[in-house]
Amino acid sequence: MDYIEFKAQDLEKIKNFYSRVFGWAFTDYGPDYVSFSESGIAGGFERQKGPVVNGALVVLYHGDMESVHTEVIKAGGKISKDIFNFPGGRRFHFLDPAGNELAVWSDR
Repeated sequence: MDYIEFKAQDLEKIKNFYSRVFGWAFTDYGPDYVSFSESGIAGGFERQKGPVVNGALVVLYHGDMESVHTEVIKAGGKISKDIFNFPGGRRFHFLDPAGNELAVWSDR
C-alpha cells in the first residue's frame, strides 16, 4: 500500500480537523483535491459533492500499469475507472472479487 485517499464534501473543514487534532500538513492541488502528510502514510482528500459512501480508497503502487491492469481483469477483478493521467502519474480503479474498490498508480 502506497497511498490512501478519502472523500470529503468540505476540504477546508477536513483540513482544519486533521491539522488541529493530529498535526497533519496539507498541499492543495486545485479546488477538488488536497494531499496530506505527517500522518504516517501518504494520502489525500477528494472533494465529494454528494454523501460520502465508501470514504476510503486504498491506492497501490505498481511500476507496470498495463500489465497490472491486465492481471486484475484475468484474476476476476473489474475495472471501475480505466487508466487516466493525473499530475505525477497515471492510475486506474478496480473492484476486487469481494466488491472492494482500490486503485493502482504508477509514475511511469
